Amino acid sequence: MVTVLELGVLVFAIALLLGSYRVIDAVRPFVVNAVVGLVVLILAAFFGYGVEITPIVLLIVAIVGLPGAVLVVLLAYLGIAFTPVVF
Repeated sequence: MVTVLELGVLVFAIALLLGSYRVIDAVRPFVVNAVVGLVVLILAAFFGYGVEITPIVLLIVAIVGLPGAVLVVLLAYLGIAFTPVVF
């Protein structure tokens, strides 16, 4: 026999599953943008255009995507912002 507690746990688990699906579905584009942007930043560092990877850079790249990564590399190349620290 199914108790009220078991039904409550089942309803809670289903609600948690649906809620987590919506969160993952909303975050997925930002993760893809961040990964593509990081690949661009790594390729830029490989070709000699150094960029300091900070939380601000990751936020810009995650929100804007590839154009943000190109902008960050361009600003670092021109020496305006995001230049790596040399000791």
